[in-house]
Formats: sequence, structure tokens, C-alpha cells
Amino acid sequence: MIAEVIVDIAHSEVDKVFDYIADDDISLGFRVEIPFGRFKSEGFVIGLKIKSDIEGSKLKKIIRKLDDFPVLSNEQLLLAKYVKEEYHVPFAAALRQFIPADLRGGRVKEKIISFAVLKNEISPVEMVASLRKSSTAQANAIGYLKEQKKEKLSVLNEKFGYGAIKSLIEKGFIDLSEEKAGRIPYKQLEAFSKEVTLSEEQSNAIDTLLNTDKRVSLLFGVTGSGKTEVYLRLIDYYLRQGKTAIMLVPEIALTPQMLAQLRARFGDNVSILHSGLSAGERYDEWVRLRTGEAKIAIGARSAIFAPLENVGIIIIDEEHDGSYVAETSPRYKTLDVAKKRCEIHNCKLILGSATPSIETYSACLSGKYNLARMNKRINGKNLPDFIVTDMRDELRNGNPSIFSYDLKRELQKCITGGNQAILFLNRRGFSQQVICRDCGYVAKCKNCDVSLNYHKDSNLLKCHYCNSTYKKLSACPECGSINLNYKGTGTQKIVDELNALFPTARILRMDNDTTQNKEGHFKILRSFSLGEADILVGTQMVAKGHDFPSVTLVGILDADMSLYFPDYRCNERTFQLITQVAGRSGRANKKGVVVLQTYNPDNAILKFAMNYDYEGFFKYENAIRKSTLFPPYSVILRVMVESERDEDAISGLKRVYEKLLPLYEKEKESFIFFNKMKSPVKILKNKYRYQVLMRLIADCFDVKHEIYKLALSEKTSKVLVYVEENPGSLN
Repeated sequence: MIAEVIVDIAHSEVDKVFDYIADDDISLGFRVEIPFGRFKSEGFVIGLKIKSDIEGSKLKKIIRKLDDFPVLSNEQLLLAKYVKEEYHVPFAAALRQFIPADLRGGRVKEKIISFAVLKNEISPVEMVASLRKSSTAQANAIGYLKEQKKEKLSVLNEKFGYGAIKSLIEKGFIDLSEEKAGRIPYKQLEAFSKEVTLSEEQSNAIDTLLNTDKRVSLLFGVTGSGKTEVYLRLIDYYLRQGKTAIMLVPEIALTPQMLAQLRARFGDNVSILHSGLSAGERYDEWVRLRTGEAKIAIGARSAIFAPLENVGIIIIDEEHDGSYVAETSPRYKTLDVAKKRCEIHNCKLILGSATPSIETYSACLSGKYNLARMNKRINGKNLPDFIVTDMRDELRNGNPSIFSYDLKRELQKCITGGNQAILFLNRRGFSQQVICRDCGYVAKCKNCDVSLNYHKDSNLLKCHYCNSTYKKLSACPECGSINLNYKGTGTQKIVDELNALFPTARILRMDNDTTQNKEGHFKILRSFSLGEADILVGTQMVAKGHDFPSVTLVGILDADMSLYFPDYRCNERTFQLITQVAGRSGRANKKGVVVLQTYNPDNAILKFAMNYDYEGFFKYENAIRKSTLFPPYSVILRVMVESERDEDAISGLKRVYEKLLPLYEKEKESFIFFNKMKSPVKILKNKYRYQVLMRLIADCFDVKHEIYKLALSEKTSKVLVYVEENPGSLN
């Protein structure tokens, strides 16, 4: 038998199928060790055939299987082929998405634990009698095992000493056995379950989602309308049909809360996949899914590649979120991969959001997607009221603080009333910039063309792009002045000011700095949910999906911040963030309040958000997109050219531009915009960056794929070239 193998090397020069002689026990989807050139390598079996076109004497034999079971199913191989072709990456790079990274190279294996029991053939009394009087550790171990019946070998070694236990094994008094031990993430997570009576809106939504002939549906429900319960009922329905399910959430921070509800409802049928797990935990959870032990996969973006078969439903919660677009190769869009997977499995795709993306809602209005709506909160309460504070008036009235008078008053009322508050600012650190007041010098990262942020807790300057750290400046390196200004505000500074204003308040901070450790998100959220803090200060991590019954106040400290980014999505993101974070307030039986601080209270986007007017926002924003021909009325393609030397990057840019220019001249009617330029952030992680920026009319697939093909052909060992489609950020 001949196996068609993709070598696990993500390089275009070896991106082809190689034939190998295979034993009969090797089937489609196996990982194998193969001779490749002068070395051994790993590979994936993607096909089997009787005969090869290559002369038999030249064929090499597969050395061995690397796993006891195929790591890839037929459906996954089809999906991998789609990822390869759609995003123009080597087949190996696509296949790697489907397995835990540490499985490659044998860096992770099943955890095996050795257990010890006393032999039945000899009584414990006889064992002890045969020992020397000085062998008290051995005698104690025999007595312990007599009581416990069975114990881990590691525990016995720790309690009685390695030498004593080794001696008992050599004497034939102890039998050893090995058992596989599953590494279970979030073991301490409390699975809570409550009887839920569906509201009329929830029941109607479930009927609408189940009884449509459209493959893709949007569940459009206001914050607190009970979307999660709808998801759980849908999953239950498909599990009863003998199917499996995938549930995606945008942030790792959201997975423990959703995991708790899924475990309460479905027990061991649930497995979690995300990058925050240890290598062992991720491997064990992946194996449970691949072997069919677990039927439900929950996780962030990468869980779309979960090794499930017979998938009945895929759910993408907060579908509008930018984290569903991968920023490293392969730069896949989770929605597109999910659609393809649903096509392969003939299953349903449910997109959930209180603030759907312009593209998704447009698809609903055009009849491409099915739409189910839930317009009311599950508790029958109104959405929280907004208090809008004009920060210009605060300054005129002598209040230079980060906190307006309104926010201070509402915080005091909230804390005094025994309730909780969330304060949202989408900037971490203490200060945004360090500026010399005498010469204008701005502290910048040596590796990136961006200013450094001051972090007070570590007393360091940090780059938020490459994570480099620098000592705090004592004087300006340009002019020697000590007149340095720490400009701007981050979450650390917010906490400092809160401690001064409310010295008895218990405060937690949640941002990238406080969640670096394993289960960092979970520990902070659990502490807050247990009422161990009065105020949670955070970035966008706190804005989505959380359900804290005691939160009655949300403070949005700088509502204008995302309005003026050089990005066509800035209006949409601002509306979504404000609506989402406001939705954390008043979710139980207490009235919620939102204090929104702004320097531009008359801004149309802010007004739509304050009135929870998605329809009004959509009409406004859609009209702008339509008149200016931005997505969904076009496709933005950006060819990025990067190199460690500026001259190499410029040379690479010229080659890419000259390669694309004839296509532009030939297909001008397909192009709205075409030009080459510096990237807005010219240097990032020690690489000089340039770009060819294009806008194409919608649905010009052939031109789009030709751009990929032409641009990527100019990639060299010194110059990295990659293509981004409708990138999440144009920086």
C-alpha cells in the first residue's frame, strides 16, 4: 500500500505530496515518522492508494506510526485543504491547526501514574514478620497499604522513602500497575445549574433557529436577554440526535464562566480548548474530543478546529468580536472556517450578538442568513440608564480628575449600598507616554516605532507591541532635563486614584498585565463574582459576556477613545464596546446605571449607543460604508512586506508592487484603490514594514486569489511577505 504524506515542514519548497510504502495498519489521518532526505521527519497521511507513479526502488518506507489512532478525520482533511487554498499557506501549516502544538516532536504525551498494591499471595503479617526490626519504614508502608488498599507510587515514596518502597518491590511484596491520568483544567470550577423556564422570546428564538433551511443564523439579543440558555438548549437538542457541538467565545476570560454552565448541564461531555491551558491539559482535552469521550468543545478562536466528528451545531458567541480573526499565519477568519466546516458536516452555524457586525446584519437583511431576535432582558427589567458627563464642563468647573463628579457620586452610592461596579478603560499601564517638557523628546521602543507606556507596579517602561521593558527615566536622554511629563491614563492609574478616593473599597484590576499567569482571568473573575471586591477595573476583557448579579454601576471613562482611530471600523467598534460594557450593569433585580464620560456628547455614535439603538446605528454606518465603498461593499487587501533591514524591505515592496501592477492595469474595474506606502507603524519587533494597500469590489474572488499568488511569490529568506484580508487593524 502507498501512503500520500505531507511532510510537517511549513515551507513552500516541500509543500507537495510525497509517496511512501505503508504497512496495512496505517490509515488516513495518521501522523507518521518518515525518512526525508538525510534526516527523519514527521508527516501526515492524507491519502492512500495501491500504486505510485514513482519507481518502486526509489520509494522509502514509513518508519512508524506516531500515535495509536489517526489524529485527523476525513472531514478535517477536507477543512485543512480549504484553509490551505483559501489563505495560501503550506498544507503542513494548515494541518497543524488541528493538533496540539506540543504533540509535534513528541513534546507532550499521556500522563501515566504508577499505583501500588500489596500482593494477595502473602499476608501483611507475614510480610512484616520477615523484615528486620530496624526496617520500620517498610513495616509502616505495609500497614499503610493494608488500610488504603491502593496508593500512588509517588505518594508512598514521599511518605516512607524511595529506598524503603524499592526494597518492598524487590522482595515481591508490592505489585505495580499503571493508569492513564487525565489532566483536567479548571478542576476547582464550581458547576452551577438552575432550573430555567424559557421566556416566550427564548422559545420563539429556538424554534426559529431549528426550523430554518438556512445554514447560518444570527441570534440577535440585547445584553441579558438569555442567549446562553438558548445556546444550551440547542446543544442539548443536537446531542440527543447523536451529534456533537462546538461553542466559541471571543476571550479566554469568558471560557470558565461558560464552561461552568456547560459542565453543569452536560457533565464530562464537555472539553475546553484554548491557549491558556498547559500543554498536558490541552493534549488531554484534545484526546477526549478526538476519541469521542467528550462531545462538546468550548474555547476561543482555535477551537473551531476541534477534533470532533458528526458535528451538528457550531455556535460563535459575540460574533462581531475582532479576536475571531487570526493575526499570524494562517491568517484565517473563524467565521469563514466555521461556514466551511458546516458545509462539510451539513450542520447549523449560530452567530450570537447584541451588537452584530455590519457584514452579518447586512446578510440577514438580504435574506442570506436567518434572523432570530430577543429584544427584552430575561428578568423583564429595562436596560440600564445612561448618565452622560461632558468632561469639558468638568475641567471648566475645576475638576481635573479622571473621575467626573457624576461618577464619584454614583460610585459612593454603589459601594455604600453593598453593590459592585465595573470601570472600563481600554488602556493598560499607568501612563501612555513619557514626554520631556523642555525638548519634546518622547520615550520610544528601540524595536518598534511606538511610544513606551509607564507601568507603576513594576516601575518600568513597556512596549505594548513587542513586550520589551526599559528602566524608568530619571532624566531626558536628549537634553538631560528632569522635567518629564507622564501623559495619559491607564488602568493602573485608575486603581491608584480609586484607592485615594475610596480607601476602604476593595479593588481588582483585569488587563493583560494581571492575567499573565495560568488561570489569571479565572481567579480575578471568581473573586469578583464571590463578592470579594467592590470595584473591577479593566480593559475590554471586562466588557463582554460576564454576568455579575451585584453589578449596578458601569463607568466608561473615555468613551471617545476608539472613535478617532484611523480605521473604517472605528464607529462600529465604539458602538459595540459601549453597548457591551453597559450591558454588564443591572443584570439581576437591581436597577443598573452607566456613567459615560466624553468630550463629545453630541457625537452620533455615542447617542445611538446611549439609546441602545442598533437599527439607527446600522442605517447610519451602513450608509457611510455604501457611499464610500468600504466592507461589506468591498474587500480590503493589504500586502505586508517586512524585513530586518530597511533597504531589503523597500526592495521587497518594489518587487511586490511591480508584480501586482500588471494585474491592476488589466483588472482596473475590479479595483477601487491601489497604492504602495509605509505602514502606519513603520518598525515593529525590529522589522521595517511597508504595504501595498488595495480595495476591491465585492465578490471578485479570482482577482483576490491572483493577488495572493503574485504577492507571496516574492517572499524570500530576508523579506517576509503576507496578505491580510479586511485586517482587524490597519496599523
